[in-house]
Amino acid sequence: MESLYKPEGVEERWQRTWETEGHYNADPDPSRKSFVIAHPPPNVTGDLHMGHALQLSLADTIVRTRRMQGYNTLFQPGFDHAGISTQNAVEKHLAKEGKTRQDLGREAFEARVWEWLREYGGKIMLQFRRIGASMDYRRERFTMDEAYVRAVMRFFVHLYGKGWIYRANRIINWCPFHQTALSDLEVAHVEVDDALNYVRYPLADGDGHITIATVRPATILADVAVAVHPEDERYRHLVGREVIVPVVGRRVPVIADGRVERDFGTGALKVTPGHDPLDYEIGRDHGLPELTVVGPDGRMNKEAGELAGLTQKEADARVLEWLKEHGQLEKRESYRHTVAVCDRCKSRIEPRISLQWWCSMDELRRPALEALRSGRVRYHPESQHRFAIQSLEEAPDWNISRQIWWGHQLPVWECPDGHITVAETEPEACVECGSHELTRSTDVLDTWFSSALWPFATLGWPEDTEDLRTFYPGDLNTTARDIIRLWENRMIFSGLEMMGDVPFHDVVIHSTVHAAGGGRMSKSLGTGMNPLAAIETYGADATRYGLMKMASSQDVRFSEGAIEEGRKLANKLWNVARLILQASEGAAPAERPRTLEERWILARLAQTQREVERLLGEFDFSHMVDELYHLTFDDFCDWYAEAVKERLYEGDEDARATAVAALERLLKLLHPAMPHVTEEIWSNLPARESRLIVAPWPEAGDETEAGALTAVQEAAVMFRRSGVLPKLEGEERRIFVAVVKPAEGSGDGNAAAEIERLQKEISRAEGMLANDRFTQNAPADVVEAEREKLARYRRELDAISS
Repeated sequence: MESLYKPEGVEERWQRTWETEGHYNADPDPSRKSFVIAHPPPNVTGDLHMGHALQLSLADTIVRTRRMQGYNTLFQPGFDHAGISTQNAVEKHLAKEGKTRQDLGREAFEARVWEWLREYGGKIMLQFRRIGASMDYRRERFTMDEAYVRAVMRFFVHLYGKGWIYRANRIINWCPFHQTALSDLEVAHVEVDDALNYVRYPLADGDGHITIATVRPATILADVAVAVHPEDERYRHLVGREVIVPVVGRRVPVIADGRVERDFGTGALKVTPGHDPLDYEIGRDHGLPELTVVGPDGRMNKEAGELAGLTQKEADARVLEWLKEHGQLEKRESYRHTVAVCDRCKSRIEPRISLQWWCSMDELRRPALEALRSGRVRYHPESQHRFAIQSLEEAPDWNISRQIWWGHQLPVWECPDGHITVAETEPEACVECGSHELTRSTDVLDTWFSSALWPFATLGWPEDTEDLRTFYPGDLNTTARDIIRLWENRMIFSGLEMMGDVPFHDVVIHSTVHAAGGGRMSKSLGTGMNPLAAIETYGADATRYGLMKMASSQDVRFSEGAIEEGRKLANKLWNVARLILQASEGAAPAERPRTLEERWILARLAQTQREVERLLGEFDFSHMVDELYHLTFDDFCDWYAEAVKERLYEGDEDARATAVAALERLLKLLHPAMPHVTEEIWSNLPARESRLIVAPWPEAGDETEAGALTAVQEAAVMFRRSGVLPKLEGEERRIFVAVVKPAEGSGDGNAAAEIERLQKEISRAEGMLANDRFTQNAPADVVEAEREKLARYRRELDAISS
């Protein structure tokens, strides 16, 4: 073995070796139970970020454990075309060239998108490999694969045939830059400074006026009513009368509606159903017309008359000028409020009534809710399980149209009379009128249709394949909480509808990794951390370890120190392995313990293995890697190796065989979290019959003597703290000397001071534990920790007093 461990080169070599030798491969095998993670495919919009690296580290640690436990593991790789997100990324790239998608035209733009997909799809697979993800890369899938597109079309046709897909004019979030509908989940909200304009609407009978407040003067042209609250005494006498809309001179009614906010502005609301979601609801309930004066490009349309073609800002100015000239602008005041913007391009969202395709959620959600409520699918932690149920209960009908320039084109055929036929391939004639003049819809399916099908479309659905029978349903998904509604719930109800079973049984919602200084990581602010940069600096194993150390159910700040700790652990493991292998001179592994430290380390390995298995089953990765760290760094290296070293050098065959066997067990426990350094060490062990990646997971042994060195370790703590050495004899004395290496004649520190300190600690701990408020209200682990400290203080006092 080299004197120093250098991850560069080693990690890439093992990735190639494992993949070339087929250890990642998942093929149908009825003799073995399968374990499947259909990894949620990242968007093809750029490099992976630290959240992706965390997600992969968690999932791969579980996959590698299950592989060693004998499961036929499928870790499915792939990437998502990401619809609008990818279009936005390509358009930003074009903007650097001074071009727009309109400059290129649809065909050339789509070709540019495909160039982007090929480039970044390859990058994503490279990054998966660099983090050590043991995926079956032969199975790489893309949501725009020809077979995948067919699956999406089949899903659409199926839902349409059941009457769950329909077309309707609804008010939607419209991005004027991308010129497409957006879901609420694709909309961000920002605070802006506007002007609140107080505008007089004359009563039609000439008897006074009513004043409204608006931040969008240009939309006055589309007003169809003025609404007041039915209990507002100021306006009750005006309900049922008419007012004149400024600029356009339209007579519109004054109506009463309980949704009007009496405390906003004047308490009177201009009703513009074509440009505001609340106004749209009020308009539908009162049977009002739905006028639209803003076009899909965000400019005023032909319905705006002489203002057609103007930007809204220009139209605002013209309307305000008219109001001033006619004495109908009472005042203007500064107004700070929240507006919706496109989460991708940051353009201001334009509420717009549009003919859209929708998927009804009434029937689809029911079996999914039953699966969540019964626990057939469980989100972890429990708070996210409750949120998943709530979000599914409240899920509105799903807008599945997209007016983007590329993607899955809807399998819809329209005749000249406007009848539609839904079919995967072009029908011979219109089913309504028999016309043969059919044209394909230009609408594009929501990319989330692709996401919803991922767990089974990747396995060859809708064909009845052996892969489907073997690997569906899967077992687990790991993701961030903002994907619960976008992906996870949709995969659940889609799997139940199309496959008759849930796609997985557990969903681990991991933390969001924030910048070290707080807030989301941002390249533009210089607070982003590229996971590949961390891997280049510290290695993949250290990065995986550090990310899992940070993982929790809460959002966390990125800690380079946690990754550095992983690097130190890899180096410490390398050094102790080198010591044992050089001192053992090729001894075959065999557990033949004869001394206290040997029985203790084997018991600690067994104890930690059971704890690791428990924590992994609870998806508690942070505590899991912490257990492995202390087992390796403290117990194995600092205590066991130091205590047994002399016997190894003396040629004790039992000690050598036991040391190699103990190292072998340690490597197996560490491998899922830190695969590369452990496989490299494993390859140096004598008589290796297989790679570590497929070596059998060990049977946990006897942990009876896991506390056998407690007295020695506590004596070491006391000696290092106070210079006082409690009385130790026999093997305990030998181990203490070998590890602590006290100077000749030391151990006579200030015993009285140490006894006094311990007595004070005991009194403090006894007081806390006698306090019912503490024992009943403090977290259980805090109370238990205090009890453990009290027991330790008492042991130390007994030891020094004797």
